[in-house]
Amino acid sequence: MPLIYLDHNASTPLDPAVAEEMRALLNTAFGNPSSDHWAGRLARNVVDTARARTAALLGCDPAEIIFTSGGSEANNHALKGVFFMARQRGVENPHFVTTAVEHPAILEPLRFLEGLGAGVTLVPVDGHGRVDPNAVARALCPETVLVSVMHANNEVGTIQPVAEIAALAHARGIPVHTDAAQSVGKIPIRVDDLGVDLLSVAAHKLYGPKGVGALFLRKGLVLEPLIHGAGHESGRRAGTENVLLIAGLGRACAVAAPHLGMPAIRALRDHLEQEILGRFAGLVSVNGHPTERLPNTLSMNFHGRAGSEILVALGDVAASTGSACHAGSVTLSPVLQAMGVEPEIGMGAVRFSLGRTTTSAEIDEVLRRLGAAVQ
Repeated sequence: MPLIYLDHNASTPLDPAVAEEMRALLNTAFGNPSSDHWAGRLARNVVDTARARTAALLGCDPAEIIFTSGGSEANNHALKGVFFMARQRGVENPHFVTTAVEHPAILEPLRFLEGLGAGVTLVPVDGHGRVDPNAVARALCPETVLVSVMHANNEVGTIQPVAEIAALAHARGIPVHTDAAQSVGKIPIRVDDLGVDLLSVAAHKLYGPKGVGALFLRKGLVLEPLIHGAGHESGRRAGTENVLLIAGLGRACAVAAPHLGMPAIRALRDHLEQEILGRFAGLVSVNGHPTERLPNTLSMNFHGRAGSEILVALGDVAASTGSACHAGSVTLSPVLQAMGVEPEIGMGAVRFSLGRTTTSAEIDEVLRRLGAAVQ
């Protein structure tokens, strides 16, 4: 039976162009980008090119890009950097506003900061997993130093009204961060359109390598570094740049543009959704917003079954019962809990996330296997 990969929200394969570029640099870009000789200059040029490519995808200045070890580090840098800068300004209990459906890479750093005296407000979401911008605005207070709202949810694909939230926060002089790990490379992302001041990127979510990401930091906003040491990344993130992985991220950003919007993948996702709803009417339901949703993501509840059971019955179909952070668990995910999904329904949640290499034949095979799995 063929191996079928429908877990692109967890991680994507390397785009062939990315792999080719990285392979070519294995034996050439070995110098330290901070060294002022030919080998250092060659490596520095690679990093500069990647910085420009990443900035071009986001619509920002290359100087506003900080390379990190991934999306989690970018999120931690944003949250902790704002917290410690606020403390330096004399804000005793910096306050953060976020949502109840954020990734652990947001919620766990905030829990850590609560232990240091930070205040955190989790704004609830509706049954589609979407937050009300006015509810975010009502959560703001004089001590609020940052609003952090993910752009698209990793489990159900719901896209948040980040631009509206940013406008409301900026009216109070409060900066806005968005974790865009799931949306960069899938749908158009321009930092000025979103109105955000900080934005996190993870390379392995957009056909780049694991272990590298980026943080967009708008000019004029200063963060306390997360990693202290020498003056790498313009003094914002210490540590010799990982030239090979950074090159991979840059190339992934460069090749992403023709794929934005994912029309062919959206058509396959919609076909899969409609076929499941039609074949198993009354036995399944869809999680996430019906229209404001990532074009590749389909989260469905199989009523009366555990999602992990469905995945086992599907054989060699790589999918997830939620986010990859708790794949295989039959415990209702925090995201579905926040959406108000009934436990007996949400226990059967399965997330199919399609990608550039997904074919109609693979979707037909998944539907065939589902027929036996559900019965």
